[in-house]
Amino acid sequence: MRKRLLLIVEDSELNRELLVQIFEDDYDVDVAGDGETAVRLASTSRPDLILMDIGLPGISGLEAVRAIRGDPSLPRMPIVAVSSGVMPGDRERALEAGCDDFVAKPLDDEALVALVRNLLTGR
Repeated sequence: MRKRLLLIVEDSELNRELLVQIFEDDYDVDVAGDGETAVRLASTSRPDLILMDIGLPGISGLEAVRAIRGDPSLPRMPIVAVSSGVMPGDRERALEAGCDDFVAKPLDDEALVALVRNLLTGR
């Protein structure tokens, strides 16, 4: 039985490596450092869940979410917005763009693992 596939979208190499370490024992992990790559990988690898950094170079994380949600050929996969520069309204903008949840950095590893597990099992 294959492991569930997570797509981690994060432009900071250090943060990307940290997220991979958190999840690699329990999930297969694919990574992207920008929004364009995230949209392409969502289409080609069809992950079970996406952790999407909001502040990305090129197209933003929210633009990438809108592109993924706008592709009728893709199944509905949970997308969790991840943001470090949390401003009033960021959570609402992420949810309006199509994210299923929103987490702020610094990340609480245990809470994030529980959130991912819950989203993948339908809560």
